[in-house]
Amino acid sequence: MAESLIKVEVVYALPDRQQLLCVQVAPGTTARAAVLHSRMGAYFPELDLATCSLGIFGKSLPRPEERVLEEGDRVEIYRPLVADPKEVRKQRAARAVQARQGSLGD
Repeated sequence: MAESLIKVEVVYALPDRQQLLCVQVAPGTTARAAVLHSRMGAYFPELDLATCSLGIFGKSLPRPEERVLEEGDRVEIYRPLVADPKEVRKQRAARAVQARQGSLGD
């Protein structure tokens, strides 16, 4: 008797468009394998599906090649960060300090 397939979703979003694909995979399929199977690259050719960051329901996967999927999982493909969040916070804090010092001089 053949193994039954499980249904999962693979999603990717840009600021101006997104794509959600429902795919059926064999039990034991990993997150990375499902993304490769999804053919998301046909919609977003700039994506490197073999190395992009992945998550499931908003939780980043440190090793998507090892995470076995379950029925109903939603695999999310994450865009690369444009700016380092730590650096952005440092810059924002520095601007806030400058703004306070400027208002004290009034």
